[in-house]
Amino acid sequence: MTDSQDRESASGPFVPASSSLPEITASTLILGGVLAVLMAGANAYLGLFASTTISASIPAAIVSMAVLRLVGGNILQNNAVQTAATSGEALAGGAIFTIPALVLLGTWTRFHYWESTVLALFGGVLGVLFTIPMRRAMIVEQPLRFPEGVATAEVLKAGHRGGGGAGALAMAAVVGGALKLCSTGLHLWRETAAITIRIGDALFYGGISMSPALIAVGFIVGLNIGVLVFLGGVANWMIAIPLYSALGAPVPGADSMRGVELAAAIWSGQTRYIGVGAMLVGGLWALISLAPSLVRGIRASLEAHAAARSDPQRRLPRTERDLPAQLVLGLSIVSLLPLTVIFYRFSHSVGLAAFMAVFVVVAGFLFCAVASYMAGLVGSSNNPISGVTIATILSAALLLKLLGLDARIGPPIAIFIGAAVCCAAAIGGDTMQDLKAGHILGSTPYKQQIMQAVGVVASCFVMAPVLNLLNDAYVIGSPKLVAAQAGLMTAVARGIFEGDLPWTMVAVGGGVAVAVIAFDLWLASRKSTFRTPVLALAVGIYLPFELSTPIFLGALVAKAASRKVSQARARSESGGGLLFSAGVITGEALMGIGLAVPIVVAGNPGVLALTSDPLTFPGLLLLGAVVWLLYRAATRDVTGT
Repeated sequence: MTDSQDRESASGPFVPASSSLPEITASTLILGGVLAVLMAGANAYLGLFASTTISASIPAAIVSMAVLRLVGGNILQNNAVQTAATSGEALAGGAIFTIPALVLLGTWTRFHYWESTVLALFGGVLGVLFTIPMRRAMIVEQPLRFPEGVATAEVLKAGHRGGGGAGALAMAAVVGGALKLCSTGLHLWRETAAITIRIGDALFYGGISMSPALIAVGFIVGLNIGVLVFLGGVANWMIAIPLYSALGAPVPGADSMRGVELAAAIWSGQTRYIGVGAMLVGGLWALISLAPSLVRGIRASLEAHAAARSDPQRRLPRTERDLPAQLVLGLSIVSLLPLTVIFYRFSHSVGLAAFMAVFVVVAGFLFCAVASYMAGLVGSSNNPISGVTIATILSAALLLKLLGLDARIGPPIAIFIGAAVCCAAAIGGDTMQDLKAGHILGSTPYKQQIMQAVGVVASCFVMAPVLNLLNDAYVIGSPKLVAAQAGLMTAVARGIFEGDLPWTMVAVGGGVAVAVIAFDLWLASRKSTFRTPVLALAVGIYLPFELSTPIFLGALVAKAASRKVSQARARSESGGGLLFSAGVITGEALMGIGLAVPIVVAGNPGVLALTSDPLTFPGLLLLGAVVWLLYRAATRDVTGT
């Protein structure tokens, strides 16, 4: 257990079960809904650009404290607001990792509003529902950390005692937004610095994105994950690509390409599928390794609910009241109808549509459990949702192929199924983090579950417009919006039906994953603090190297800061570095969306550009300044220096 959990178990919830404070009010509903929409938009951009999303819990908690203080809000209302807000962030993660694959497949040229909305809405609602029978097992009875839930609770308690942070968060957001405006909008400096070196026929590539948001992402995920993501990039861009080029393997159009372009072509057409293979094996391993714990946890939860129903005189404490199990079951069954209708609009087959809907509900429950358990281990930001989604799409595609579907209709149907399940899994992990914070603070679980649903409903209606805006401005799948996970889902779904995946590369990735899993088991046997979760390495293999480099740099900042002060104390009490990171990411992501508007209106990506030949060194200097500011924020708030 963590120190926070020890304190929690010793002293009970911050607000006792015997107390009754307002939680769901007009102000919490409005503010929670607005923040859910904003966080959904910001994370849609960040996920497509950097292939990761950032937990909205702490930024939303800070904003809630600042706003609700004006109307006399209490700590449980602040928690209710952040609960709704984080569902927007999580839903965006589930949507952008999958739905853009329909555009990459060529099934859609634009995101269809109602299909996208229904997939996000019912996937998200199912995610909320499926966590209800798991709450007691994973939060009350299991010693799971839920690190972001604990951190959020501590930030809210610090604010309740007179702390703050809204000003620091806002200033960091200004920094992130201003740098994004100057680079992407005004083109005052390049967004990426890259170099290639040839040794014989071997082509080596190195690069760094000058995005402050990626530095912040690295700070949040920490050194262990940052190292693995970076090593994955090294394995691909400094080992696999040089080997591929040295062996003289053919690359279409290679004669007319410069070094950077050639390296990107080898990655895009061949070596990124090493990451595909690693993620396939990693996703299956996650399911296998978690299965015993999930079965035990769900059984314990059901037994607890059955015991409560068998004694009508027994009244659960306020802090243990979930939405009724009958309601969970009823809404899960009712969701089959709209899902079947939306699937029928695409498949034009009642039987196939019904199969898809049932598959979503069954797989959604299983993978929601996996995602919830993983969130308890590593947090929502590190939760390998893409791994469980790959497993979903792979199993769905294989079943659909057995049913006789061809390569024209099979891949998009597999993506439809994966999108709904991915939204459910993303919301499941996020909901459990929020319920952990509520458990520490003394919130009423069923009221938090209602606020999660409010956030899902508020944010699902903006998913398609935001995705269309970003696609029109930056083009999904381009270097400006890599959409790595969506590309991965596309490759898996299409590859099952067409058989045109570079299976040798996939097999190599699978072999690498097996070796990494074996090494991780050895580390576990030695009780090592450094671990090698295979999905982190696989993501690094799959990403462009320039994205992995700043993530590693941010992780180094986190390590350096932790040597000066206790990082656990920094995160749980003041969270200076965490708040700065969250602010930078939020500011850059929101500016990315804002810049999309004039680009779309003018139909010109360089409409705001002040120069056609931007330099590189100003971006590198300012990136160094962000590193320094982040280090100062992570150390000054705790040490007082």
